[in-house]
Amino acid sequence: MLDLKRQYGPLHDELLEALGHVLETQQFILGEPVAAFERAAEQHLGVAHAIGCSSGTDALWLALAAAGIGPGQAVITTPFSFFASVSCILRAGATPVLADIDPTTFNLCPAAVETILSSEQGTQVRAILPVHLYGQCAKWDSFARLGQEFGLQLIEDAAQAWGAEWKGTRAGGLGTAAAFSFYPTKNLSAAGDAGMVATNSDAVAERARMLRQHGMRRRYYHDEIGWNARLDGFQGAILHIKLKYIAQWNDARRSVAERYHALFRAAGLAEAGPYPAHGVVLPHEVPGSRHVWHQYVIRTARRDALREFLSARKIGSEIYYPVPLHLQDALRSLGYTEGSFPEAERAAREVLALPIFPEIREDEQQAVVSAIAEFLS
Repeated sequence: MLDLKRQYGPLHDELLEALGHVLETQQFILGEPVAAFERAAEQHLGVAHAIGCSSGTDALWLALAAAGIGPGQAVITTPFSFFASVSCILRAGATPVLADIDPTTFNLCPAAVETILSSEQGTQVRAILPVHLYGQCAKWDSFARLGQEFGLQLIEDAAQAWGAEWKGTRAGGLGTAAAFSFYPTKNLSAAGDAGMVATNSDAVAERARMLRQHGMRRRYYHDEIGWNARLDGFQGAILHIKLKYIAQWNDARRSVAERYHALFRAAGLAEAGPYPAHGVVLPHEVPGSRHVWHQYVIRTARRDALREFLSARKIGSEIYYPVPLHLQDALRSLGYTEGSFPEAERAAREVLALPIFPEIREDEQQAVVSAIAEFLS
């Protein structure tokens, strides 16, 4: 699925020098290595504030809490995402309300959200948390309209979408606040856990910085109960180096995705969506979006058998995500049951992520497509 050695090889000396500087200056927690990355990130994203933190999960909680989301409020999000999209709402003290997904993009469906907002259930909703799944922004125009119409905060879960855009605005600058993850598999990745909150709001940024340090504005004076969610200097240094290359890496991912498209079509495997019959339904970039292809996810009716077939041929694949959030044991208390979100449930049975990273070779992609063709034949 991913070979980070191909990325780290050319950066080896540059990264070691940056890590050595952290050792020499002993700025291990926050400090100038993190501040330098934050400044560069602000410029790259086109936002007023970028606040480094300890993980994408902490970034989501910080974004929600800093935006004032808490007890007695509800937040609408998707059931088809990583667990943190819902768990961080609960951690903020708010109530998650789920809405089904668009079967083409797998992102939160604006029409499903509007149905909830127009019902009695919508009266407690104070925010929408769309996820830019797989590296493609949610249809932001629709969410911006709903936010304005219903007076809601819009929090971006941009964990998989560094560099993605919606009509020229980069993910991170679309809503009230956004959360990024730099988990090692991400397009922009740390060498461990790391995350970031992005916002154009001075008030949200100030509160996020306070909350990431145990609620301190002054050392040892605690204004609120925050959290230890600081970014360490080593990760800041690594991310600052890698940020210089992310644009070309994302461009390479876009080329890799186009090559997959062409190979599948040439093999006669591509089917019109959104649901597969005998071949595969390919992902695509929706109008207005600039996809950064964190994952290349196909749909296929015999997904589990195909994955076993690929594994036997030493071809990596992954399922993002095999169990929708409303069916997770830890979230049964939300009150949803099987059948509550049919699009998310069907996607969980059919999606399969194929190997994609900037350095993957054409012959390797051809091997992936040829193996799938063999299976489907």
